[in-house]
Amino acid sequence: MQDLAIIWDWLGFAVRWLHVITAIAWIGSSFYFIALDLGLRKAPHLPVGAHGEEWQVHGGGFYHIRKYLVAPEHMPEHLTWFKWESYSTWLTGAAMLMIVYWAGGELYLIDANKADLTLWQGIAISAASLTVGWLIYDFLCKSGLGERPTLLMVLLFVLLVAMGWGYTQVFTGRAMMLHLGAFTATIMTANVFFIIIPNQKIVVADLKAGRTPDAKYGKIAKLRSTHNNYLTLPVVFLMLSNHYPLAFATEYNWIIAALVFLMGVTIRHYFNTRHARAGNPTWTWVATAILFIAIMWLSTAPLQQQSYEESEARALTPAEAVFAGAEGFDEVTDIVMGRCSMCHAREPGWDGIHRAPKNVLLETRPEIAAAARQIYLQAGASHAMPPANVSWMEPQERAKIVAWYTGAARNLPLRLAAN
Repeated sequence: MQDLAIIWDWLGFAVRWLHVITAIAWIGSSFYFIALDLGLRKAPHLPVGAHGEEWQVHGGGFYHIRKYLVAPEHMPEHLTWFKWESYSTWLTGAAMLMIVYWAGGELYLIDANKADLTLWQGIAISAASLTVGWLIYDFLCKSGLGERPTLLMVLLFVLLVAMGWGYTQVFTGRAMMLHLGAFTATIMTANVFFIIIPNQKIVVADLKAGRTPDAKYGKIAKLRSTHNNYLTLPVVFLMLSNHYPLAFATEYNWIIAALVFLMGVTIRHYFNTRHARAGNPTWTWVATAILFIAIMWLSTAPLQQQSYEESEARALTPAEAVFAGAEGFDEVTDIVMGRCSMCHAREPGWDGIHRAPKNVLLETRPEIAAAARQIYLQAGASHAMPPANVSWMEPQERAKIVAWYTGAARNLPLRLAAN
């Protein structure tokens, strides 16, 4: 079982790495084409159907780019499609969601203080919410609101805020932020998969058949692409937030997320305006700074966590009971209390640390049992914790952590099966 924990942790790292790589490719191409589209210029002698052109220099050469607003007169021999960047980002993100928040749901997904859910119920809510969210958004876009883009964007913002609040009612703060990011990313990728690419294929098919393509398909795709453009930066913030308790572990995390969506709008509006050579809206940076200051202020609200007494008295899950009852747990508790709890506390005693790192609390026996795998990986199998070994954890203490975890892990499948 200890080997499985290490393999599982490396698998999560590999999927996270791949997710970041594919996200870079998707965001990079998305931002490039938005900037290119906004920077197109009218020029004399453009071919029939050409909307504008742009000259660019990069890598020691010059590029001459033209855009056809609907389609060129004839189908080109070679056509490059930009879609797998989006698909790969979503697929790797879904895999990471399953590895971290479904497989590790008892620790990272479910918050028993908010809702009395079993793990499978939490996973069902997680999966269903992503699908339902897309269906609601897609319905709004296909309604008459599609002709009123500003109102549609406002309703999309309301939907995102409502989902953030809803996630907060059932999930941990970390899971709330991650799921809101996944919810938004699902909308973005579904836009590409169900709308943008199919519409482009309709245009290509018309060209091949000698028909004049209908401009409405490009208009529909443009609307969805614009939404994706404004949602990108908030998604990146939400994906990074699980590393920062000040973002996810406060009373107002869902409001923080809402303000981040507004910051995404102000930042992208600035760059979109600049790319379009339509002015220099410096007011957007003032608005962004005000929003960020509001986020910092909200983050000072109390962390969402049990009191010491509530944690000490709460019932252990079957998995936690195995680790709490394993040989060596008392010794490990003393080690963790002496070497780790000065930082992983409700009121950290280490100078400069104002919140427990990653909101992991290690002050009570139930908390230590709940974090068994993390303690093993961070302070037993590796020397990641304590950082720089500032609390002088001894090699024999790390050995006791390893012995405790591996001993409990061997009995874990049998004890869980009995329950």
